[in-house]
Amino acid sequence: MSEAVVQSRYRVEGMDCASCAAKIDTAARRVEGVVDIAVSVTAGTMTVDHRQGTDMAALAKRVGSLGYKVTPVARGSTSAPENAPATCCGGDHSGHAHGHAHGEHDHHHDHSHGEAHGHHYEHGEGPWWATAKAKLTIACGVALGGAFLVAKLVPDMASWLFIAAMAVGLVPIARRAVMAALNGMPFTIETLMTIAAIGAVIIGASEEAAVVVFLFLVGELLEGVAAGRARASIKALAALMPRTALLETGGTVHEVPATSLPIGSVILVRPGDRIPADGTIISGQSSVDESPLTGESVPKAKAAGEPVYAGTINQDAAIRVEVTKGAADNTIARIISLVEQAQESKAPTERFIDRFSRYYTPGVMVVAALIAIVPPLFFGADWDGWIYKGLAVLLIGCPCALVISTPAAIAASLSAGARKGLLMKGGAVLETLGKITKVAFDKTGTLTEGKPKVTDVIAGDRGEEEVLRLAADLETGSSHPLAMAILLEAQRRGIAAASASHARAIGGEGIEGEVGGESLFLGSPQAADRRSPLGADIRDRIATLNGQGKSVAVLLAGAKVAGVIAMRDEPRADAGEGIGALKALNVGAVMLTGDNRVTAEAIAGWLGLEPRAELLPQDKQTIVAELRGAGHIVAKVGDGINDAPALAAADIGIAMGGGTDVALETADAAILHGRVGDVAAMIALSRATMRNIVQNITIALGLKAVFLVTTVIGITGLWPAILADTGATVLVTANAMRLLGWRGR
Repeated sequence: MSEAVVQSRYRVEGMDCASCAAKIDTAARRVEGVVDIAVSVTAGTMTVDHRQGTDMAALAKRVGSLGYKVTPVARGSTSAPENAPATCCGGDHSGHAHGHAHGEHDHHHDHSHGEAHGHHYEHGEGPWWATAKAKLTIACGVALGGAFLVAKLVPDMASWLFIAAMAVGLVPIARRAVMAALNGMPFTIETLMTIAAIGAVIIGASEEAAVVVFLFLVGELLEGVAAGRARASIKALAALMPRTALLETGGTVHEVPATSLPIGSVILVRPGDRIPADGTIISGQSSVDESPLTGESVPKAKAAGEPVYAGTINQDAAIRVEVTKGAADNTIARIISLVEQAQESKAPTERFIDRFSRYYTPGVMVVAALIAIVPPLFFGADWDGWIYKGLAVLLIGCPCALVISTPAAIAASLSAGARKGLLMKGGAVLETLGKITKVAFDKTGTLTEGKPKVTDVIAGDRGEEEVLRLAADLETGSSHPLAMAILLEAQRRGIAAASASHARAIGGEGIEGEVGGESLFLGSPQAADRRSPLGADIRDRIATLNGQGKSVAVLLAGAKVAGVIAMRDEPRADAGEGIGALKALNVGAVMLTGDNRVTAEAIAGWLGLEPRAELLPQDKQTIVAELRGAGHIVAKVGDGINDAPALAAADIGIAMGGGTDVALETADAAILHGRVGDVAAMIALSRATMRNIVQNITIALGLKAVFLVTTVIGITGLWPAILADTGATVLVTANAMRLLGWRGR
């Protein structure tokens, strides 16, 4: 019988690029018992699926030997790293995994018992220039500056002085190159740097070798400063969580850590406070600013019985909230977890680049060797000159910029989307969204509010206000959606409803009762007509209202028609604009609903999209399959419950919902605040990301091509070669980071 597979999660400090991740992945997979590895650069984590009994200490030691600091993450705790602005691929810090990295994470994560369940972030210690990576770069720079000065005074010692200055930076780089080679990755940037620097010394270019090593370290530092911003964006989500909460026990209120709140406990949230847990209001009413979570700028009015979410801000008055989710499972914790998992799953482009770079780096080494050897050996050219050119080609060939081009853009994009309430589960989802040509919307709760509203009150022999008051009297206490619509409209108009006497529901017809001694009936036009025949003008009005997709209730007072009330599940405020935004992106839209054809056509006509009505869940699935069969890339947007088959059948399933379990977990992507326009925003973000990736790859390969030609014909040498590599990587990273500032349409 095979051993059970268990999962362990580690924080990896000093990891900042895709090559770091590849290095860690390769080393960890060589440990016996490891089944699978997922490394997230942006989250700073390594998730290991392994058999029970696997020596995890040996795994941590092996990864640590590459220069990273590895610490286990308690279950339910966050793993995203801290405030260090930039980090450096490496623990005590020297060169970097793919070479790129970036000032050290000198911060410590202290997960005490109470914090093990919940996302808890410490503040980073010190600015970027106090990190170990920065200290190494400064030391190398000082040594190089000293070598220049002393060489002016003692020219005979120049060569040895520059070799000593170079060694300050190169020894840690070379050590990590050796460790990477022993762990199955011989072709890392450290390897290329080490060969190039030592080769330069051998041919007497020790001054250039020292400068190249220093420039390499500076480049890593610059990249780290830029790359740290993507990590900070997830950290910003965790920062929304208050550290403490006011817990009510036995009639008293006392302050406790927010992470310790048990489900079912009651907390007091004062005006101006952030809500410390997901819960339901049990008393009080206030407006709540949900913008930190959803990007929705207008505060929402909340009253008893309504849900509130961790990290949102109570504005007007004190409320008492019953906690419904533990700290590890609240909305923010789940969003952070979702974004972290998304960043661990690679996009197709990223997987291709990874495969490409696996052959690209050894290929560069072969080409550099041929450039160094063939002209002198076969054509009698100068050995020193061509070895110098070969070493320059070796440096130009560093794959850093290419390797980081895709993951940096995708990580920034996923983070920017999450801050806007757009959650995408991974690079593959993000990449596919931009290719969508048809969006299939569910109607109820997606394009519409999901609850009917009174749209028309038509007076018969009573005034409008009285018709509504009498209907509300009859419906008081009912939880039927149409009854709720009447009661809400009466409340909105300031009409106080009193219970009717002898009220009783009549199955399939309506409700009857007495108010002030007068007998009343509120029900369907057919049932009302049987009790008291309706006049031709009333029938025409009802037919018109039905033609607009509205449900109609007739109020009879005695034998007379007191009035007519029409209700409809109205489109969301931004539904028309959202469909228009899709059309602007050349994306078609279709509405799939189980509702009747008349209602569906009325709503679809108003929104300007094609309706398909009277569908069962399996019919929706069939239509999605037909659209795909016709060559469309299809996104299905629904509430994630009755739409599950269709969501699964589509290329991308998008769940609409305000932080609900289903919205966060059912589909490929989720729109937290239910704005129809956010579907177009998601597609626009994907397209912006893919444009960014193309720009990055063009920068990375374009600069290399230019400097390859200029080096071979003798215009540029070692310094420009390393500047080209470092410059390309910094440009690519900075370009990707622009996506963090994405503001939507």
